[in-house]
Amino acid sequence: MPLLLGPFVRCRFSATLRVLWLVFAGFTCTGSEHATATLPAAFNDLLPHFLVEPEDNFIVKNKPVTLTCRSTPATQIYFKCNGEWVHQDDHLIERTIDPATALPIMQVTIDITRQQVEKIFGLDEYWCQCVAWSTTGTQKSQKAYIRIAYLRKNFEEEPQGKEVTLDQEVLLRCHPPEGVPQAEVEWQRNEDVINPGSDLNFFMTTDHSLVIKKARLGDTGNYTCVAKNIVARRKSNSATVLVYVDGGWSEWSKWSACGADCSMWRSRECSQPSPGTRGKDCQGLDLQSLNCTSEQCPQTVSGAEDVALYVGMVAVALCLTLLLIVVVLVYRRKKEDLDSDVADSSILTTGFQPMGIKPSKPGVWAPRPRRPPPHSKNSHLLTIQPDLTTTTTSYQGTLRSRPHTTGKFSMTNGPLLDPLPNGSHTLHNGKLNSDPAEFVSRLSTQTYFKTLPRDVANTSYGTFNFLGGRLTIPSTGISLLIPPEAIPRGKIYEIYLTVQRKEDLRLPLAGCQTLLSPVVSCGPPGVVLSRPVILSMDHCSDACLDNWAVRLKKQNYEGTWEDVLLMGEELVSEPYYCQLEAETCRLFTEHLGTLALVGESLHMGAAKRLRLVLFSDAYCSTLEYNIRVYCMDDTQDVFKEVMQMERQLGGRLIDEPHILLFKDSYHNLRLSIHDMPQAHWRSKLLAGYQEIPFYHIWNGSQRYLHCTFTLERLSLSTCELTCQLCVWQVEGEGQSFSLDFNIAKQDTRAVDAEFLLMDISASALAGPSAFQIPYLIRQKICSSLDAPCPNGADWRMLAQRLKLERHMSFFASKASPTSLILDLWEAQHFHSGNINQLATVMADIGKQEAMIFLVSDGEC
Repeated sequence: MPLLLGPFVRCRFSATLRVLWLVFAGFTCTGSEHATATLPAAFNDLLPHFLVEPEDNFIVKNKPVTLTCRSTPATQIYFKCNGEWVHQDDHLIERTIDPATALPIMQVTIDITRQQVEKIFGLDEYWCQCVAWSTTGTQKSQKAYIRIAYLRKNFEEEPQGKEVTLDQEVLLRCHPPEGVPQAEVEWQRNEDVINPGSDLNFFMTTDHSLVIKKARLGDTGNYTCVAKNIVARRKSNSATVLVYVDGGWSEWSKWSACGADCSMWRSRECSQPSPGTRGKDCQGLDLQSLNCTSEQCPQTVSGAEDVALYVGMVAVALCLTLLLIVVVLVYRRKKEDLDSDVADSSILTTGFQPMGIKPSKPGVWAPRPRRPPPHSKNSHLLTIQPDLTTTTTSYQGTLRSRPHTTGKFSMTNGPLLDPLPNGSHTLHNGKLNSDPAEFVSRLSTQTYFKTLPRDVANTSYGTFNFLGGRLTIPSTGISLLIPPEAIPRGKIYEIYLTVQRKEDLRLPLAGCQTLLSPVVSCGPPGVVLSRPVILSMDHCSDACLDNWAVRLKKQNYEGTWEDVLLMGEELVSEPYYCQLEAETCRLFTEHLGTLALVGESLHMGAAKRLRLVLFSDAYCSTLEYNIRVYCMDDTQDVFKEVMQMERQLGGRLIDEPHILLFKDSYHNLRLSIHDMPQAHWRSKLLAGYQEIPFYHIWNGSQRYLHCTFTLERLSLSTCELTCQLCVWQVEGEGQSFSLDFNIAKQDTRAVDAEFLLMDISASALAGPSAFQIPYLIRQKICSSLDAPCPNGADWRMLAQRLKLERHMSFFASKASPTSLILDLWEAQHFHSGNINQLATVMADIGKQEAMIFLVSDGEC
């Protein structure tokens, strides 16, 4: 019977069977015409010999590794991985001749991907070896083990700060994060790498701890343990080492000659050594006196002594009188200036109250409702009553923000606060230009702004000066906080904020990268800022930085995208700093431009939040009925866009949105519908489910995706629909919607203007109305908390109480740490108006004198 060998058959005969088959059948085993060769008769008695064998390797992120095997003489070479033969189509084969021996050389390579290794993750180590055949027999290469490289974020043990005396031994412990391959460790002092080879006073132990053999004054500094491997580089928290020197007394000097008062003295100094770096001062006297004997005491004339005494007393009296006159004059001058300041700045403190949001109408479902908190019992501690009797001629209009009104100090295109010579300010009630498109059109004519969208509905702009303000794109979660003093005094900037929606403006993504936020533009770029502004925008990651490498990207003037920040490895010297909250990103930046967050998964546990939303036709007059299921990134701006589109289509929301965690597992998203009453309804879907490919969702190039289920009712009289709609990721998480509604009944959740306009706050606010804390009170808090306090009752305690201690080093790098903390608090609590929380925190710190102006609703 003839033996048929197809193109995918691999010859696995033993050496004896292969020889018999070749002799009796006159046939060469050809598993593939590309993977076999016939040896000349002179080499038939040689076994294969490996010139190159596969070696151990690591997969970094998502880059596959290549294994190589080279043998001579060989008719075939195949790879076997974890006991299974690799498909011949995955082999890349090259044949050459050894010029020295004339032996044929065969080289085979294969690629191993991260997905292949992860399939057996936790079961066994992934290994591969190659098997070479000749007419004489076979040979196996060594096994090559393939591992996925990683480096955890958190150190198992971090160095702790110490205060030591001069010449004392110091031990700084460090256990690096878990990683494959094992991380290498180096130490830094004040950001400079320590080289124990060049400085023998340092020694690194086998467990990566650093030993300072004899502490020197120059060894004082911040020490950081740095762990790195082929995947990443991690830095521990810095540990401060303080080397101090206790003072010692020098020898006593010789006794002085006997003075006119019949005494002599001697002295010594605390200079051997002098106390240094918080060292203790010397103990005991530094000056010693002794009465002289009567023989040594010189005789003096009492009359001359009395005259000198009286002259000295008169001189002292005159000096005191002149000093008192100067003090009185300075006090009066200061009092006059203070009264003037209070009068001119009363506009900054009057009429302040907590801000809230108008509640939605009953029956209208609202995403992420924000409710103003109840008044705190401690709010009276931080209260200043407004001076209603103070008036100034420069005040025009009002800054009070009444509850449930939309007149929150809108913007103009002209100057808002004109500086006056005497330091006071004229405030105007600004209004948005009657044609907002005129601003966008005018801005887009400039060279850099030609790519800006002309979407007026998603653009906010205003004119600001040193008092700062806020820009908001309603119902998108996108805002720009411009703190006081961010714009230099004397400057007036016209600033815009917009969200990009054109597909051709999406930034390019590669590999496992995915877009986690909207693409936001704020500008104009190049404006000079004295301190950072805060850009707030939603993100859709699971907010676990152990799963992600999250980068901030910025578009430069040439239109290309650049990485400007890697989260978790921020440097306080960089112009960007980010706080990643559960659903929101707060970005401190002094450079305006077009920005976006991009995430790259570090392993298959990384997940994006998808928002699943169901819509149907608001009215149906035919037998067919459509249900549309949207799968979108869980950000408010995308949800707003879908809602606007469905409003134009006449759709209605048929259930509250559900959140699904979509993992980087390369598995698709499936949707199916079940449990319909068969007597009244049937699905026109031919398959059991619909499927959205993994990459269509993961790369984020499309802002939203949707599938439509077309159902058919058997009679026009059928109006009740009950069913189960399931959405799940293959081998992952799922969500289900239990639907039960009347298709002929108008639902109160139909998409209308009320639903789309939940955020009724003004898109542009300037000056005091943009902030919870009045300007002067804010200055008082900063001056009270910026100065270090021995018991810790300063800005550091404020950051801890507000759960911001992770950013201590960033706050400490700025001239006023308190102002940055208050800026972040303003950005987080603008909608909630929870100023009572801040009042309670200030009371806990013990800084009740740093009062916050608070007016209850009953006092307005």
